[in-house]
Amino acid sequence: MKIERISEHIWSLKKWFIIPIHVWIVVEKDGVVLVDAGIGGMAKGIMSFIDKLGAGPLKAIVLTHGHSDHVGAVKQIVEQRPVPVYAHRIELPYMEGKLPYPRRKKAAQTIAAGIAKELEEHDGGELPVFGGLKPYLTPGHSPGHVVYYHEQDQVLLAGDLFTSKKGRLRQPMAMFTANMQEAIESSAIVRKLKPKPKRLEVCHGTPVMQPAEQMDGYLTKYSAAGGKAFTN
Repeated sequence: MKIERISEHIWSLKKWFIIPIHVWIVVEKDGVVLVDAGIGGMAKGIMSFIDKLGAGPLKAIVLTHGHSDHVGAVKQIVEQRPVPVYAHRIELPYMEGKLPYPRRKKAAQTIAAGIAKELEEHDGGELPVFGGLKPYLTPGHSPGHVVYYHEQDQVLLAGDLFTSKKGRLRQPMAMFTANMQEAIESSAIVRKLKPKPKRLEVCHGTPVMQPAEQMDGYLTKYSAAGGKAFTN
């Protein structure tokens, strides 16, 4: 597993399994938060790195969504370190196998019911800050997909909202995306964040620097509306 410090408070852990799979360790004052949990084969490496880092215990796991390559190590980790796991309430019935993901014929459980809790949600649907991370609902790739913005470091942990190659934004993988047009609409979050992200991280791809500068081109290329609907 490749480990890289990407900002003052955030580390990226990457494992190749046909394609690259990233998870992130976020250092807080009293421990660390794991963003996504990759595949099962990453569990040992994740826990070993947390121990070597010496920044305190694992406090929580927060998920961008419930696809198997984002929750694969959850079971092994929580069996050894019983910490809370959080996902958006919209995502829970899909990842727990109660509903089939859109465009899928059958429901498939990727995480056992009762393991994950709902992210706290204010009236109107706003997701409050979780430690140093601000969550934002960005549906499309999955119904309850969430991105996490570390405002202090100006790093956006974007899960599968995008893929990327050689530092350029690309749309999420069509085969696994529930509603591509909705995902492209959700990508406008990049331009709404203040301060603007200096760095954007995706699960499958390479880092993107100053991602807001690419958004006009991204929306023009991938939106059926030619980007016109998302210029505000």
